[in-house]
Amino acid sequence: MRSDLLIIGAGGHAESCLDVIESTEMFTVVGLLGKRTEVGKIVLGVPVVGTDDDLSEWVARVPSVLIAVGQLRSAAVRIRLFEAARCAGARFPLIVSSKAYVSRHADVAPGTIIHHGAVVNAGAKVGANGIINTMALIEHNAVIGANCHISTGARVNGEAVVGQGTFIGSSAMVTNGITVGSECIIGAGSIVLKDVPPRTLVRAIV
Repeated sequence: MRSDLLIIGAGGHAESCLDVIESTEMFTVVGLLGKRTEVGKIVLGVPVVGTDDDLSEWVARVPSVLIAVGQLRSAAVRIRLFEAARCAGARFPLIVSSKAYVSRHADVAPGTIIHHGAVVNAGAKVGANGIINTMALIEHNAVIGANCHISTGARVNGEAVVGQGTFIGSSAMVTNGITVGSECIIGAGSIVLKDVPPRTLVRAIV
C-alpha cells in the first residue's frame, strides 16, 4: 500500500525527485508546494497546491514530507524548509530509487533522497535532508553530514568526511580519507587531494 507524500519544491529538482519517487512504487505524491507563480501548474502529473505559507496546513493533512528544492551554493533554503516542516509535525521518509544501491550496512538518515544509479556503500553514513544525486558514489565508511548535496557523478571515496551543508559538484572527486569542512562548495570536476577548511570555495584541483 502506498503512503501519501507532500513535496516542498516545484522546480527542476522536484521533477527529478518525482521520477525517483515514482520508481519506488511506495508513495503517492498528493501535491507540491512551490512559488506563488507556480500554484496551479501540473508537474509530471502532480499539481502545485500551494506555497510555503500553506506548509503547516498541508503537513497537518499529509505529514510525510520531502524537501525537493535544489542546492547549489547554499543549503540555507533547504534547511529553513526542513526545519519549518519539522516544527509543523512533518515526518521525513528516506527515499531510494529502485535503480540505486544502498548497502544494508550503510546508515542513511531520514529526509534524504538517493537518485537513480547512485551507490552508498558499506559502512557509509549520510545525514538528514541530503541529496545523493544521479550516479553519485559514497564509498565505504565515508561520512556525509546533514543538508549536503552530492551532485551528479560525484565521488566521495572511502573514509572521506564531508561536513554539513556542503555541495560537491558534478563529477568532482574527494579522495580517500580527506575531510571537507561544512558549508563548502566543491566545483564541478574538482579533485580534492587535501583537507578543505569550512566555508571554502574550491574551483580547481587541490
